Amino acid sequence: MQGEELQKMIQEIRQYVLDHIGLMNISDEELKDKIKDIVDEKLGNRYVPIKQKLLINQQVFSSIRGLGLLDTIMRDDNVTEIMINGPDHIFIEKNGKLKKLDQHFESERRLEDIIQKIVGMAGREVNQANPIVDTRLPNGSRVNVVLPPIALQGAIVTIRKFSKTPMTMEQLIRYGSITPEIAEVLKLFVKAKYNIFISGGTGSGKTTFLNALSNYIPKDERIITIEDSAELQITGIENLVSLETRNANASGSGEITIRDLIKSALRMRPERIVVGEVRGGEALDMLQAMNTGHDGSLSTGHANSTRDMLSRLETMVLQGAEGLPLEAIRQQIASAVDIIIHLSRMRDKTRKTMEITEIVGYENGKIQLNPLYVFVEDEKSTLHKVSGSLRRTDRPLINDTKLKISGNYKII
Repeated sequence: MQGEELQKMIQEIRQYVLDHIGLMNISDEELKDKIKDIVDEKLGNRYVPIKQKLLINQQVFSSIRGLGLLDTIMRDDNVTEIMINGPDHIFIEKNGKLKKLDQHFESERRLEDIIQKIVGMAGREVNQANPIVDTRLPNGSRVNVVLPPIALQGAIVTIRKFSKTPMTMEQLIRYGSITPEIAEVLKLFVKAKYNIFISGGTGSGKTTFLNALSNYIPKDERIITIEDSAELQITGIENLVSLETRNANASGSGEITIRDLIKSALRMRPERIVVGEVRGGEALDMLQAMNTGHDGSLSTGHANSTRDMLSRLETMVLQGAEGLPLEAIRQQIASAVDIIIHLSRMRDKTRKTMEITEIVGYENGKIQLNPLYVFVEDEKSTLHKVSGSLRRTDRPLINDTKLKISGNYKII
């Protein structure tokens, strides 16, 4: 059975179920059984491979009780991103490559029904008055929605799939992103409460790396995580508080921002604050928290290099406090952030740790950097394949006070 014929069959059976079965008083399991019987009856003696028959059953059920076509796409563990540009154009990222699917939603209305279901599951709302929303699926996958008339081609949905298992440093070592020796150094930094910023471009693996790094936090500490859409999977910590932002409702009230949550978190006696990503004025509150006894805080930000991350932080702080002298901002950054880890997505779509840099102070109008590890490509690199490793520079660690205080000191 070919794609168009398969979709037509699924739509016909779905409509038959909606017309002939009372869905209000039937459980999911009963509905699955009835769909199976109807599919068998509709196919009659026609030979259809078992795999295709199961697909019909799943898609009919998903279209009624689940997320329809999305459920099928989400089941593929190799798909990392789903991009829906209106009902007829669905793209996926699979194994690092973009691909257009030949499937589509039945209609714009059906796609918008699925969007309302996704948004409703997280207790949020999206409509013409509030056409842009960031939310998440129950499994933690990050979702961004933009509705018409803002989106000219129809409703836009972008889903960053969530890993079923929390990322660990051991996995990053296996992927070649870092070495066991560097992982041990990062473990010492986290335990000694260095304030660490993870920078990188879109899709470079910032949240993944933050998640892995967070699992080095001692298990007896009180941690507060703050995110736009809850994604972090910190395991083994009992005293963990997870906070999530909220969009304004249809009347324009009720918005809770990352900035609000950071201010609230400071009253919760946190030992560490982990902010999923800073994008605006909340950077000022984050830096102030780092500077007022909340050492060991972790966060991420979009940037193309370590130096670019510092410039971006300056801009973000200005959004939160217009008129603050640039010199004061730079001094604040230099005293708050200890380590910047820069990640990048390379030309062959692999994700690499490019640099681990220490911030050593503010001098002559500039924030002073001390690169500790730098990624160097080797002779095996080609235009299509990146080969290399993160190598130690000849510069010693300068700010080693926290390591000494923690009792974990060794030469880094």
